[in-house]
Amino acid sequence: MSGLPKVELHLHLEGAAPPAFIAGLAQEKHLDIAGIFDADGNYRYKDFWDFLKVYEAATSALQSPRDYQRLVSAVLEQSAASGVVYCETFLSPDFCGGRDLGAWREYLHAIREAADAAERDMGVTLRGIITCIRHFGPDKARETARCAADTAGEWIVGFGIAGDEKVGAPKDYRWAFDCAREAGLRLTAHAGEWGGPESVRDAVRDLEVERIGHGVRAIEDLALVDELAERGIVLEVCPGSNVALGLYPTFRDHPIAELDRRGVKVTISTDDPPFFHTTMAREYEELHKAFDWDDGQFRKIARQSLDAAFCDADTKAKIAKLLEA
Repeated sequence: MSGLPKVELHLHLEGAAPPAFIAGLAQEKHLDIAGIFDADGNYRYKDFWDFLKVYEAATSALQSPRDYQRLVSAVLEQSAASGVVYCETFLSPDFCGGRDLGAWREYLHAIREAADAAERDMGVTLRGIITCIRHFGPDKARETARCAADTAGEWIVGFGIAGDEKVGAPKDYRWAFDCAREAGLRLTAHAGEWGGPESVRDAVRDLEVERIGHGVRAIEDLALVDELAERGIVLEVCPGSNVALGLYPTFRDHPIAELDRRGVKVTISTDDPPFFHTTMAREYEELHKAFDWDDGQFRKIARQSLDAAFCDADTKAKIAKLLEA
């Protein structure tokens, strides 16, 4: 399974930072964030909300375009080792220049340089989805959306929302999503992880997204499951993340197989892999053990993921050849 070519659609760039990388940056900058690591050097958190605090503390070590350039190289090296050939990563101008457009452009240039080098040297293609941070509020989301609209194009291909699902409602962020849509960006939103099935329905209705980040709690409302299947809404499923955060006790208890059986288009991603002690290769291995999925099932999901990707047709054609090899 680990040797199969893979497509990942749900990866937070900062959340994919190896803890040793962040610890090294913090040491270089004389930052004291040792409290976010355990005795073995792994990230330490108690629950999802503590995870958000640790995530933001780790991100505080990333302070310049050069830091992000190094981060992209480190993350894509790990992706390539798992057989990922195409990846979409969430980026936020909130962390890259404080939503200042000029600063965001500098960060984006550095990120793209590293991505181009990784595509050339490692064979993994990266594209960016700009996300606003839900618990930062709608006003900051508007600023983030303006950054997204101004840099939309061949590399920045989508717009979304992440963060604490319990803060506000999707409709509060409608302006930001309308702004991104008018700029030609494709849309996704985190929902159905902690907010329940109603949060999925609200995101689809109020933000008019074509993909949902997580979305797994839709399984609690079978009418919603049928609607997602009929409308072709794609779920960016991150099983290892859901298990690590206690949403489901084991991979075998995870609803991804049932959602797939009911006709929902599911994809496989790692979310914030070092936080959840996972990789794309491990996700495949655990799903194989839990549901006896074979190469044919994983190839179907990889193709489904590529079909749902936000990149342009030429990029899809190039990646399709790798999936078929």
